[in-house]
Amino acid sequence: MATDAISTKPSSDPADLSRYKANTDKFEDLQIEDFIKMMVAELQNQDPLNPMDNAQILQQMSQMQSLNSTEKLNTTLDAVLLGQNLSNAGSLIGKTIVGLNDKGKDVTGEVESVTIVGGVPRLIVGEESISLNNVRLILPPEATDGTDTGTDTAAGETTDSAAA
Repeated sequence: MATDAISTKPSSDPADLSRYKANTDKFEDLQIEDFIKMMVAELQNQDPLNPMDNAQILQQMSQMQSLNSTEKLNTTLDAVLLGQNLSNAGSLIGKTIVGLNDKGKDVTGEVESVTIVGGVPRLIVGEESISLNNVRLILPPEATDGTDTGTDTAAGETTDSAAA
């Protein structure tokens, strides 16, 4: 009896971590080579009295190339987005922010470092980790260092405390 390489029976070995993998769509694992193999099989098994039209073959090949190009573009855009988010998060190191942690609790403090978890930059503020998406406010340096320079940085005008 032939055995299939894919087993649906769960492993009883506690060291086998594959049983903990999330269910994935098997179509995500298909590559352009797999489509070409299927097309060759289709051509080999077609009805010789009613062969596939050349236009259909070209259309299928074009669709496969389009899918492959779209996949490569998505991968590139994901990498660019991660780089941009990492750059944005890195620019917050040393700045004071207000944000929400994963439990929805307000956290205020200086960003000490940046880490990436699951492809998302996370800001480390003290013992807390805040997703870049959950930053609600970035405080200017004069609002946190306790010194009043007497100028409004947004308008460049002298404030009342400096005029007194």
